[in-house]
Amino acid sequence: YSLLAGGKRVRPILCIAACELVGGDHATAIPAACALEMIHTMSLIHDDLPCMDNDDLRRGKPTNHKVFGEDVAVLAGDALLAFAFEHLAAATEGVSPARVVRAIGELAKSIGGDGLVAGQVVDLDSEGASNVGLERLEFIHVHKTAALLEAAVVLGAIVGGGSDEEIEKLRKFARCIGLLFQVVDDILDVTKSSEELGKTAGKDLVADKVTYPKLLGIQKSKEFAEKLLLEAKEQLFGFDPPKAAPLFALTNYIAYRQS
Repeated sequence: YSLLAGGKRVRPILCIAACELVGGDHATAIPAACALEMIHTMSLIHDDLPCMDNDDLRRGKPTNHKVFGEDVAVLAGDALLAFAFEHLAAATEGVSPARVVRAIGELAKSIGGDGLVAGQVVDLDSEGASNVGLERLEFIHVHKTAALLEAAVVLGAIVGGGSDEEIEKLRKFARCIGLLFQVVDDILDVTKSSEELGKTAGKDLVADKVTYPKLLGIQKSKEFAEKLLLEAKEQLFGFDPPKAAPLFALTNYIAYRQS
């Protein structure tokens, strides 16, 4: 229900594009791309639960717990989390065992206590707080949103046979677009309707969450997004232009999307 409900599929596409950028075949990255979408969907199911963000709408449909109950929603997320690693380990072909293990470790780190979970904990702890500044807000988004986007790009580069230098350049690129993704998300939350977004608009305001527009205002948030956009594109210079074109296009999409 949740995995196939639609969505932008940004993380899988980034993974495949990064694989091709370093000279790999797109088919090699498909298991990693699927694993990333499973984990992303897990995070959405759990994020929407009443004990977290308590949301009723996701990808234009009622959230998982609204249809199947909280108990099944928790278990559905748990199952997707486990299946992601099973699929990455079992279905990846034409890649050395060392690189598969490296990819598994990278993915695990992005969603654990140093990644997505850390961002979610600080996010929940910051609701209603009056002393949340830019540094704490950036910590939340670097971990909660950017970490999995970073994993997507890095996994693609690992299974595609990228060098350590290429992987680190792409890691820096991914951190920029990860933060960019969230800044744009914050702006859209206060400028678009629920129908346009496919999820509940204005929910950050209702939950009294700190966002970039709340701290900086809409205009300064847009300027920050432009800065991140330029920094991301700088990391792609030096790669073969035709192979880098999809990542340039995805970066523009993330920056200028309307939902």
